[in-house]
Amino acid sequence: MNHKTIRRPHLVVGLLTATVAASALWLFVHAHATADNKPAQAEGYSRNAEGHILVVPKSALEKSLQIAVIQPQDVALPLQLPAVVEADPLRFIKIMTPLSGRITVVRKQAGDLVKAGEVLLTIDSADLAQALSDQEKARAALSLSKRQLDRQQTMDKADIGTKRDLEQAQSDVVQAQAELSRAEARLGLLGAKAQSAGDVLPGHQLVVRAPAAGRVVELNAAPGAYWNDVNQPLMSIADLSKVFVTASAKEKDLAMLSEGQSVTIRFDAYAEPVQAKVQYVADVLDTDTRSVKVRIPLNNQNKKLKPGMFAKAELSTSAHQGLLVPATAVVQHGFASKVYVEVAPRELVAREVTVGPLNNGRFEVLSGLKTGERVLLKDGVIFND
Repeated sequence: MNHKTIRRPHLVVGLLTATVAASALWLFVHAHATADNKPAQAEGYSRNAEGHILVVPKSALEKSLQIAVIQPQDVALPLQLPAVVEADPLRFIKIMTPLSGRITVVRKQAGDLVKAGEVLLTIDSADLAQALSDQEKARAALSLSKRQLDRQQTMDKADIGTKRDLEQAQSDVVQAQAELSRAEARLGLLGAKAQSAGDVLPGHQLVVRAPAAGRVVELNAAPGAYWNDVNQPLMSIADLSKVFVTASAKEKDLAMLSEGQSVTIRFDAYAEPVQAKVQYVADVLDTDTRSVKVRIPLNNQNKKLKPGMFAKAELSTSAHQGLLVPATAVVQHGFASKVYVEVAPRELVAREVTVGPLNNGRFEVLSGLKTGERVLLKDGVIFND
């Protein structure tokens, strides 16, 4: 038998297999090429050679697209500033004493209401004892000098005294009076004008009274403790019926700030915003933070606002003309913001734009868009491939 005749069937089978494989490969590549050429036509659109989006006429996509002409509008961007609640410095009193000594009685606790003149605490002090002793010495010296002056005046009338002795007695009275005034002023600085005023108890105990009405918000004193740090407050009293919200504004925001400006305060602790007015914009810039303080007074009769609470101050700025688009019209593509502009019927082109901060669900387009252009208002994300 011929060997060539025997091997021929194998050769035919090989050729048929190669032909089938080549045909399958061609069909696979052709199918994918067709899909790549018309990637979105089934979705109701295609792209031309320039990359413009062509919407299929009478398609479901065409019916769903919302396109509008963009015209200039008044834009008033809110300026949001971080803020904190602070007590009114004129209504926040630190109870301090220049005396060192032992605290004998504490009459008020943290959270207690106090009235002006009410006793807060008492201190037994050696400094007070020394000041009282100086006062008694000055009184005794003044009394003695006055008696001496009386004698000299009597002798002068009887012509048995000298002018020199009379003048010396008069000078002694003046000096004694000055010394008594100094001793009483010292007692006044210590918080006790005189023992008869009721500010000093037996045992040289000084009575410390509230200079104004309010509530005890801080208490550092305790009965029996020895107090020797005259630079620290024994307690603090605050009248929180009025407080300040102090906001921090950056240097770049100065042009948008003014006294009397309307402001909306939003507190982290409460849902309800509060309307107020700016009372004061600081004249000095903080060199470390490059910011200025904006002070906003608020009534706080219900005591809901606590010093130290965080808030946001939203200020209304002057309006200007600008182009506004809904936030849904802006599509993010990497680091770029884009909108889709209709350049011809059912023909859209992606346009890169620069937008300002979000304001009530809308962006102000700062560049990339012209007045009168037609913009796709939403669903532009389906073209973002």
